[in-house]
Amino acid sequence: MVSVFQIFSIGIGPSSSHTVGPMRAARRFLVELFEREFLEDVARIETELFGSLAMTGKGHATDLAILLGLEGETPEGVDPAHAESRRNALNVPSLIHLMGRYPIDFDPQKDILFHMSKRLRYHSNAMRMTAYNLKGKKIYSQVYYSVGGGFVLDHPEAKQGRSSTEWAVPYPFKTASELMAHCKNEKMAVWELVLENEKSRASEQEIRKGVLHIWQTMQNCVARGLQNEGEIPGGLKVKRRARDLFEQLQHSDVTLAEDPTLVMEWISLFALAVKEENAVGGRVVTAPTNGAAGIIPAVLHYADKFLPYFDEDDVVIFMLTAAAIAILYKEGASLSAAEMGCQGEVGVACSMAAGALAAVLGGSNEQIENAAEIGMEHNLGLTCDPVGGLVQIPCIERNTMGALKAVNAAKLALRADGKSHCVSLDAVIRAMRETGENMKSVYKETSLGGLALQVSVAVPAC
Repeated sequence: MVSVFQIFSIGIGPSSSHTVGPMRAARRFLVELFEREFLEDVARIETELFGSLAMTGKGHATDLAILLGLEGETPEGVDPAHAESRRNALNVPSLIHLMGRYPIDFDPQKDILFHMSKRLRYHSNAMRMTAYNLKGKKIYSQVYYSVGGGFVLDHPEAKQGRSSTEWAVPYPFKTASELMAHCKNEKMAVWELVLENEKSRASEQEIRKGVLHIWQTMQNCVARGLQNEGEIPGGLKVKRRARDLFEQLQHSDVTLAEDPTLVMEWISLFALAVKEENAVGGRVVTAPTNGAAGIIPAVLHYADKFLPYFDEDDVVIFMLTAAAIAILYKEGASLSAAEMGCQGEVGVACSMAAGALAAVLGGSNEQIENAAEIGMEHNLGLTCDPVGGLVQIPCIERNTMGALKAVNAAKLALRADGKSHCVSLDAVIRAMRETGENMKSVYKETSLGGLALQVSVAVPAC
């Protein structure tokens, strides 16, 4: 299994698969060089990008992420302000320090190559890193695949279809049927079963502390999003709206009793705040991706603001339940828009949030499964066609839609018994995978089709 803390990982925007993953891959390459005692001999490192990673890499700051990874930064630890300050190094040849220690020359025009017309076998988000010594001799090379949600596989792992970071757990599951069977046999709620699996790696106290740290990071992200204003960089001239909307809602003359739909505006506000922070490269939580990072925090903030009994115990229930649902999609389909379209990001996040909210609202395991199914069923076929290759249009507003759908899905499921619905969660995951496989590549994070072709913009190669 993968961990809750791999599903929810702290990093920076704008993309988990195009920013967070490449940063991790670049640093991992250096670690592998160090383990082979090659690092001190490196004079040049060449990175080749393929498929979706090449086609939308400029707009997703993939080149900046690679530079930061080579300098030893991690998505969890890098200061967003420092990351932005290093952008100038992508414009001219300069000296960089591998792992912050070993100096090499870096020429962005020669050392990061975008092969937009080439795709490697196992995934559209592929990158090959090659190290050379002073004589120009190749000393080590490896291919990595950024498979969604910040997860990275090297070539041998991709061939095997599993990561070396997975570990044995007492209650393994790959399908909702297996998950439900474990829960029934052990008389556990979904979140309790996930907790038992996590306890094979850490104590319950450590798990709780880690989950609440993730929640605090989400809260901090929303708070920053509500404070900051201005234009989002990238060339689309998209203006941040969360701060203005926050002021309007705070000072509205209309009460919630007079207009209950104000709840919807608050949910949209929370999602906007996160996604605007993500778009400027701020600190966010991958949930399960950066492209869909606003949905889980928005629904959690809805629960915190509008449910009178919501507390830290509910946060733990929410997050562990959501992680279980994400694992089902990762095992049964993919969390990558480059493979599935946006149904694999916003659709999955909506499904996660719906099931998790149903759990917090007291739903049975069957109602949780039904809520998650509803959340995805009405996102099937959702394309990923970002304008200008940027995580802005339609991504920011799309997160508000996903959050609202999640709340609605949870409510619908709780009005039923969870047992009599026609479509199972396993069935909808299979449908999502089939839809993603049949979807044309131009609708899967390439900016070669759909909305991306309907808007005429001049986006600089940043």
